[in-house]
Amino acid sequence: MTTRLVIVDDQAMVRAGFAALLAAQPDVEVVGEASDGAEAVALVGRLRPDLVLMDVRMPVMDGLAAARTMLDPVRVARAGHQPRVLMLTTFDVDDYVYDALRAGASGFILKDAPASDLIAAVRVVAGGDALLAPTVTRRLIAEFARRRPVVSRASSRLAALTERETEVLRLVARGLSNQEIAAHLVVAEQTVKSHFGRVLAKLDLRDRAQAVVFAYESGLVTAGGHD
Repeated sequence: MTTRLVIVDDQAMVRAGFAALLAAQPDVEVVGEASDGAEAVALVGRLRPDLVLMDVRMPVMDGLAAARTMLDPVRVARAGHQPRVLMLTTFDVDDYVYDALRAGASGFILKDAPASDLIAAVRVVAGGDALLAPTVTRRLIAEFARRRPVVSRASSRLAALTERETEVLRLVARGLSNQEIAAHLVVAEQTVKSHFGRVLAKLDLRDRAQAVVFAYESGLVTAGGHD
């Protein structure tokens, strides 16, 4: 299945480079490019792509505001279309990345990542997962949690989870893959997938990215590791 992709970056040469790389992949079709968030929102509304690869810092409307707009539940319900958003970032915009995840982005990748990593990231997010496994992501998420106050340490929504589901959510938030969680709990990987699927359904979360943010903000997981 081909992923229809829109690339958003205010630098024309960056867009061209990403477009050339990704369009060369047999399972990716670059259907449009935008130079700022406002242009991207309009383009996405018209082209209805599967995935948006979007820079954070841009003029007119930045990537964070654009992600919020594209993924706004009311807008999504009205349009009947919800693209996945993969943010491009650098280490100096950690706060923006955190807010992008809260807005509903499915992950992020560093702008200077190797070409193979970018291609893999597009496929992972287009496939319905979130890009939250790399070690760099674990460090960034921990930093986000240090900077942000916990919203509710006794979230009533957590009560809906079983003990095993809670443990799976905790491990997901720590950055473990399904395979790593399976090894840790000594169960089959498919069992982990089933548990996590129920976690998403019970907490009304879309994907791994939203689950990680929820785990930190509910107080289930803390940055210091004493949860």
